[in-house]
Amino acid sequence: MKDDLRYAPTDCFAPFPLPGDWRNRSQLAVAGLTYFDYRAALMIKNDEGLTETYNRFHDPDEREPEIVKLRELHAAMDRAVLDAYGWSDIPTDCKFFLDYEIDEEEWGDKKKPYRYRWPDEVRDKVLARLLELNAVRAKEEDRSGVAASKKGGNKKMAKRVAPPSDKKDLFTNTPPIRPRDRRQGPYRPRTARRPQVLYRLLPTRVQVAAEAGRRAPRRPRRQVSGESRGR
Repeated sequence: MKDDLRYAPTDCFAPFPLPGDWRNRSQLAVAGLTYFDYRAALMIKNDEGLTETYNRFHDPDEREPEIVKLRELHAAMDRAVLDAYGWSDIPTDCKFFLDYEIDEEEWGDKKKPYRYRWPDEVRDKVLARLLELNAVRAKEEDRSGVAASKKGGNKKMAKRVAPPSDKKDLFTNTPPIRPRDRRQGPYRPRTARRPQVLYRLLPTRVQVAAEAGRRAPRRPRRQVSGESRGR
């Protein structure tokens, strides 16, 4: 296992404190779709993937109008999300910061790992408000009986999971995916293959002996005369 961060839906997305009534906020969908459509058209025009596009996005020396507009749309999307939370006092101005510390002498002429992002004080403020909002909603769910407790008296705070809704998602225009019924058994993709067993790929002693027997030259059969047969 690598040391990279893992974003499991049950641990990150399900209990995340989304803005109130976010499904009915059209400004979120407009900002997201505008950014998505412009980025897709830009990638097609330049024949570049996400990696190449965002390398230019985070490059402080990149001043092409199309990349500048992509940054502006990114800030507009941030503004729409912050306004949905009611946090209009938080600025969305981004700056270029090094993603991690480097040794200037050892680094040489290589491209530095810049990131076009919020300053640390802005990120800390947003994170603090999200944690506070998450704690408030957890208490509300405890009072309403949504949070489950373990049997035997040991209470454990359950993860907040958004209830299924019959409304369509503004971003995909498709009904939300509901949990799979347990009676249907565990989910298994159709294209899943049975994992290969290592010992089946290793030759056994019998196989080695049989292979050696096939490769060894056969001895000619001894001719037996009639007189020797009678003896």
